[in-house]
Amino acid sequence: MEKVVNLAKRRGFAFQSSEIYGGLASCWDYGPIGVELKRNVKEAWWRDMVLTRSDIVGIDCAILMHPRVWEASGHIAGFTDPLVDCKRCKERFRADKLTDARCPEKPSKRPGECGGELTEARQFNLMFKTFMGPVEDTANVVFMRPETAQGIFVNFLNVLNASRQKVPFGIAQIGKSFRNEITPGNFLFRTREFEQMEMEFFVKPGDDEHWYEYWKEKRLGWYHKYGIRSEHLRLRPHAQNELAHYAKACVDVEYEFPFGWQELEGIANRTDFDLKQHAEYSGKDLTYFNEETRERYVPYVIEPAAGADRATLAFLVDAYDEDEAEGETRAVLRFHPRLAPVKAAVFPLLRKDGQPEKAQEVRDLLAAHFPVQYDQAGSIGRRYRRQDEIGTPYGITVDHQTIQDNSVTVRDRDSMQQDRIPIDRLLDELRRRIDA
Repeated sequence: MEKVVNLAKRRGFAFQSSEIYGGLASCWDYGPIGVELKRNVKEAWWRDMVLTRSDIVGIDCAILMHPRVWEASGHIAGFTDPLVDCKRCKERFRADKLTDARCPEKPSKRPGECGGELTEARQFNLMFKTFMGPVEDTANVVFMRPETAQGIFVNFLNVLNASRQKVPFGIAQIGKSFRNEITPGNFLFRTREFEQMEMEFFVKPGDDEHWYEYWKEKRLGWYHKYGIRSEHLRLRPHAQNELAHYAKACVDVEYEFPFGWQELEGIANRTDFDLKQHAEYSGKDLTYFNEETRERYVPYVIEPAAGADRATLAFLVDAYDEDEAEGETRAVLRFHPRLAPVKAAVFPLLRKDGQPEKAQEVRDLLAAHFPVQYDQAGSIGRRYRRQDEIGTPYGITVDHQTIQDNSVTVRDRDSMQQDRIPIDRLLDELRRRIDA
């Protein structure tokens, strides 16, 4: 994990937020390479969850919502974690996660085992508060949303009427959420500001178990599709005492990080809880009427909810590898080509004989279609190593033969095999390999 974190900063995947001021704990800024990786993860999710399906549509809801939304959802009353303080070091810990925590003064010890006395546990609400308008009083309190799901539920009828969908159908959203976590950490894994990729799939009561099983397998398969090794993934069902108050069943897609098995995504059967709650609190009728069968009912909801940042971290960790190239250790990120932040890098073999100019032409040809880098500094081997470290799948070299016959060498990141390809076929060949 330490190697991945160091590479991430050195190569521009992620930096600590406000670093020149000492940083802000568990807040991260995505750099030039990281922002492309995360964007590709989100686009892959959106393509497979929305664009290629006729039964799911998208939405993008406001972060700030009416405070009654959070009363209806149960977040104001129940969105809490048990909190304890150490009277010695003044650190705070989740009371239900003490076995995983470490004393900041004595990292070999758990809180309470280090000589410091812990306070009694108390409930701590995880929502961030702010104020809307010029007056800061209780009448103007609003909350930074802790999840994107509620925006979907309160827009159920709006989307249903505008899109003319019929149950079963889904509404998907990617967006920022905020939780005042007591013990964030593990790099990008648990942060107070994060991005979610959530979809609420509305089904007829009685069909919910079928769709729950469907989405369990569909979502696990998505991580396999984009290259995460099967031995690093598992489905972990929630025990009855773990289930959220709204859930009939829930399973986590877990990934084996260097710091242990952790949740990437939850797939939950939320029943009809959310629509019924918002109907009660708003006074609006949120039932669905089937014109063909003349049935009226409140739909059940199956929710696959993934963390964009956690998924990005999992793809980054799983892609990291070391092997030997030209007699030295090579660090390489073996991203699926669709997720790779940079798809190709173009190099002139020499800085003369028209090679740089020709390489720039090739770079411009490809850059209109996907992210491409140009590099002419250092030996060709060193330039390959730099691109391997950020996971670029294809290196394109312009050399003496290019000037003669308008062909280039295409080097594969993983096999390091090189093929000669005419420039007029280069774009189509790269597209074929990326989409394979």
